[in-house]
Amino acid sequence: MPRFIARTIAAAAAAIAVMASGQANAASLAVELACAADYYSYCSQHPSEGSAVRTCMRVNGDKLSSRCVKALISAGEVSKSEVESKTARNGK
Repeated sequence: MPRFIARTIAAAAAAIAVMASGQANAASLAVELACAADYYSYCSQHPSEGSAVRTCMRVNGDKLSSRCVKALISAGEVSKSEVESKTARNGK
């Protein structure tokens, strides 16, 4: 349970930091919240903003939760056709 609490606090802190910097909008906040667990599982070695985390999330795209993928599609970070194409290639 302490690990879950730490992750939740870290995700909330990241969301607050983004909002405080004036760069947040509804889509990026939705992605941050929907993808927090995926970020910590696969890409936490990268800063939460920038090209490295985007590349990491793309590389691990087949492992991302459906909630995260839906948020990324809604935010325009990835297209639905790109997800469907990659899913078909991976046989999922």
